[in-house]
Amino acid sequence: MTEGTTSAAAEGADTLTRLEQEGEIAADYLEGLLDIADLDGDIDMDVEADRAAVSIISDMGGRELQKLVGRDGEVLEALQELTRLAVHRETGDRSRLMLDIGGYRAKKRAELSELGAKAAAEVRSSGEPVKMNPMTPFERKVVHDAVKAAGLRSESEGEEPQRFVVVLPA
Repeated sequence: MTEGTTSAAAEGADTLTRLEQEGEIAADYLEGLLDIADLDGDIDMDVEADRAAVSIISDMGGRELQKLVGRDGEVLEALQELTRLAVHRETGDRSRLMLDIGGYRAKKRAELSELGAKAAAEVRSSGEPVKMNPMTPFERKVVHDAVKAAGLRSESEGEEPQRFVVVLPA
């Protein structure tokens, strides 16, 4: 093994360890939050696409956790930011941690992927760009990925919170 390979492997292991540490800090923070709110939920940690991923899941079908998701995921987004701040406070590093509650974000990702694929199909058949409705950064990222997977390109336009995706012909 060459020195560069060893260094790259060590760096990858360091990144994984750092992301696992972020997940542990986030889990502790969220467990405290669940205790304060008197809500039952299990915490699942993983590392996905070079970021820590933490999920709160419920044995009771998730209805109880709906309060933590809020309307259109607004409470979930706020809790994700608070959790990132808790991780930052402990590590000193900015976190890109993703939080899911009751499978909301996973379900939303599937819906948005389908929406992006449909927009790509429409652009492919018409040859005209398609402007989509305003979306959050998370939603735009999922749509961009779906459009790319369909072999087309897309870009974001507009200013927050009215920023939207435009799917472009090849």
